[in-house]
Amino acid sequence: MTAATLAVRNTRLMLVCAGTALAMVAAAFAAVPLYDLFCRVTGFGGTPRIASAEAGTVLTREMRVRFDASRASGLPVRFEPVDRSATVQVGETTLAFYRLVNESSRPLTLVATYNVMPERAALYFAKLECFCFIDQTLQPGEEVELPVLFFIDPLIAEDARMDDVAGFTLSYTFFESHTREGAAAVAAARG
Repeated sequence: MTAATLAVRNTRLMLVCAGTALAMVAAAFAAVPLYDLFCRVTGFGGTPRIASAEAGTVLTREMRVRFDASRASGLPVRFEPVDRSATVQVGETTLAFYRLVNESSRPLTLVATYNVMPERAALYFAKLECFCFIDQTLQPGEEVELPVLFFIDPLIAEDARMDDVAGFTLSYTFFESHTREGAAAVAAARG
């Protein structure tokens, strides 16, 4: 084998290795948004669908939606649903509120993670608007009511696997957005 042939083979090998490394880096960056898209489309992991328009069709089938609120350990806020539950008709647009109070002596910027149970039915729970889509900044002692506008997709009635689903639990957990715990929680919840 001549030196020129060896140089060509080494160059080819180097290009293959560099291309493989570049493809792996690109796949790593694409993994998070692709997983997030997968969760939103399929409802995987209790991720509710974010709807862009109202349902339209309202069925006579009713479901009970339970509202749950929690906060990161040690976070100086009070967070609770205004109403613990609501009975809604499938397809009916419903507005619910959560109450959040900053009990600290400093401004807090908070982020909410969310999920829907039962996990297998999360695909049919659609949010039109939600306080969880953006960070919430509260001044010391400030109290706010935070809205969530949602509906249960009428397509749930066409899925025989959902016949035994009588309701949903919509859960939120607040974290301080600039903490490592808050960043990790948001990354895990959003894909």
